[in-house]
This record gives sequence, C-alpha cells and structure tokens, in this order.
Amino acid sequence: MTWPLRISFSLGCAVAAIAGTVNGTVRLIDSHDPEVRKHQRFSGVAVWLDLVGRSTAGEVRRQPAVMAQKMKTFTPHVLAILAGTEVEFPNFDPIFHNAFSSYSGQVFDVGLYPPGHSRTVVFKREGVVRVFCNIHSGMSAVIVVLNTPYFAVSDSAGSFVIPNVPAGDYVLHLYHERALQKELQGLTQPLRVTAGQVSIPQLVIAETGYVQTPHQNKYGFDYPVADDQLFYSKEKK
Repeated sequence: MTWPLRISFSLGCAVAAIAGTVNGTVRLIDSHDPEVRKHQRFSGVAVWLDLVGRSTAGEVRRQPAVMAQKMKTFTPHVLAILAGTEVEFPNFDPIFHNAFSSYSGQVFDVGLYPPGHSRTVVFKREGVVRVFCNIHSGMSAVIVVLNTPYFAVSDSAGSFVIPNVPAGDYVLHLYHERALQKELQGLTQPLRVTAGQVSIPQLVIAETGYVQTPHQNKYGFDYPVADDQLFYSKEKK
C-alpha cells in the first residue's frame, strides 16, 4: 500500500531539484556619469526574482555580507542582500568613519570609529537603504534589501548571473540608483525558469530625469569643510 506513495515522493523531489541559471546584461543610457558615458561601465544594477505566489526568503541560510570603507569609498557601492542579513562595515582607512542612513529603508548609525575597527548592522526589512559617512560627504552607497535569495548585481560590463534558481514562474525586478521609479517599473517582467540557462534579452535603463541632490549629515545639517586630520589614525584624547 505504501509503494505508490514512495513513487509520488520521489517524483516530487525530482521536480524540486530542477533549477536553472538566469543570466543577462544591462545597459545604461542618457547618463551624466562619466564612468558610464566615457567608459561604458554599467555596474551597480540590482536584479532579482520574486517567485509568483509565495515568498522564498526562508529557503536559504543568510550569510554575513561586507561593505568595506577604504580610500574614503564604500565597497561595493551597491550591495544586494536577503532581509535579515548582517552587514559588516570594516574601516580600512587611516582615518575615522561613521556609516549611517537617515532614509526610510532602514535608519541606522554605527557611530564614529577608528581605523582597523568594524561595526555591524542587521537589515531586517525589504527596501533600499542609502548609506553615507557622517565625516565625508563624498562617500555614499546603496544596500538593496530583498525578500528573495535569487538576486545579482551587474558588473562593469553590465553582466549578471543568478544561479540555482528553482524551476517556476517569477517576476523580474531591477533597481538602479539613477533611474526613476517609473523607468524601473516599465522593465518589470514575468519570467519562467526551467532547467539549464535562461538568458534574458538586454535590459536598457535610461537615467533620463534623474537629478542628484546633495545629502545632509546625520544631524540634518550641511557638511562642514572636511578636515581629515582631525580624525587621522588616533582616537581623540
């Protein structure tokens, strides 16, 4: 009497094991960024897949992520993570840093800390988090917090690869910090994943209408003229 049940279970496992790799490229147009216009660098576009009908956030273990601070730059500039992931902010510079965000994605402030030290933040809910340094106005980054483990960020050539995606029907989404929301919504599309390679035709993102506005420090004021020597290598006594 149990033999048919064994067959059904085995078939179910076989279906669940079917997975594909989603790949494609993005291209940025109408950009004022010299890295895009002169050097054709299309990095920093987050691409992710939401499974139709249910969340997949609980299907994988969350691995800690790192956004380093070196040469007064956040690296990587765009980081995509699964909600609930802990992100480390190590300071590899010989000066103090203070990573923070005052935007609605997730408000946080790790405080001022010296070279060779690190702080961590757990990003608990889906959204876009814009990260800044309270000391250096030129430092900025983006953390895209997702409710799906199936995501990637484009490299300088605009290429992206999302491996080990279980077969099924998904919705493909994109985020680019210099694209308007309506532009990104127009690129949202259904995608059926099957075994093997699933290649997406090139995705073209226009930066038309984007206007960069200066941000304020964590206290809501304009940045003073920076003097890194005040924070150089040694803690204040």
